[in-house]
Amino acid sequence: MYFSPYILDQNNCKIKVTIQPVCSEDLKTQEVIPPWKTDWTEDYLNNQDFLLYSMKTETGELVALGAYQLLENSIIVRIVYMESQPESNPTITVEKHRRKYTGIGRALIAFGIKLSVDYDFDGDITFEAKTTTLAEHYEKDFGAIRLPSFDKNSAPRFLLSGKAAQVIFSTYLRGE
Repeated sequence: MYFSPYILDQNNCKIKVTIQPVCSEDLKTQEVIPPWKTDWTEDYLNNQDFLLYSMKTETGELVALGAYQLLENSIIVRIVYMESQPESNPTITVEKHRRKYTGIGRALIAFGIKLSVDYDFDGDITFEAKTTTLAEHYEKDFGAIRLPSFDKNSAPRFLLSGKAAQVIFSTYLRGE
């Protein structure tokens, strides 16, 4: 079995994607029109503790970027940040049928689970929700567990592990 991520186009057809460490060209998100919401060259995202990955279609189209952190003391992978291209970003493109691709976040989360498995962390990941709509989506559709927070102003944090992580990850597994 191998990890074979994909996203969906506007006709709900699967589009194969690759997720690889970023190259310098991938981070030039402010130079494209329309620009991405985040400047991926910022010092915060280029922290040496973060692993940066790009998601691209087979034609080389940059679809998303993700920042991951291995928390070895916690035996977990933390998804620090993820963003899809402006044409597919649900926080920019309100109507789902107008988004170029869907399923990007789910594939990036599955990749976080893969990293966790690869590092013997049992597939456990944590991440934050940018919006209340995403928080509801993570709980309802992914089975993520909301973690307690001591700061009422912080973004909702979630844990994805066990059966819920297995269900998401297995969606992207293919036989030899």
